[in-house]
Amino acid sequence: MHRRAAAFSERASERYDFEPEIEEFPEGTKTASDAAEAVGCDVGQIASSLAFDVDGDLVVSVTSGANRVSEDALGDAFDVPASDVSMADPDRIRDELGWSIGGVPPFCHDRPVPVVVDETLLEFETVWAAAGTPEAVFPIDPETVVTFADGDVVAVAE
Repeated sequence: MHRRAAAFSERASERYDFEPEIEEFPEGTKTASDAAEAVGCDVGQIASSLAFDVDGDLVVSVTSGANRVSEDALGDAFDVPASDVSMADPDRIRDELGWSIGGVPPFCHDRPVPVVVDETLLEFETVWAAAGTPEAVFPIDPETVVTFADGDVVAVAE
C-alpha cells in the first residue's frame, strides 16, 4: 500500500476507530470518471473532496463526481459573495490539509477545516472517496462521511 494511503488508514483508525477498505488502482483515479470506471460504480457515487479558498479560509467541499461545485452556492453557505470563492492553491492544500490534489480524503486532515457535504451524496448507500493518493479510494456510507468530517450537508452543486 502506498505510504500516504497507509497514513490515511492509520489516522482513520486512530481518530474514528474506522478501518477503511482501501483499494488502489495503478491507472489512477484522478477524475471522478476515472475513479468510477476503476471501482465499477456510478460516477455519482464518487465523493470528490475539493479544497476552496472561501474569503481567505480553506474549506473542503465533498461533492458527487457527477456534479460541479457552484461557487455561488458555496459562497452562500458561508455568507460570502461568489467573488470571494476560488479553488485553493495546491501548495496551500498540501501544507494545511496534508494531502495533495487528487488524493484529499473527506476527513483526517492535518488541521480542522470546515467541510461541506453536498446533499446529492446522501442519495447513495455507499460512496467512494480518496484515501490519500490519486490512486487510492475507499467505500463509505455518506452519513459516516458527514459524521467523521464534522460536515454540514448543504446544496453546493451547480
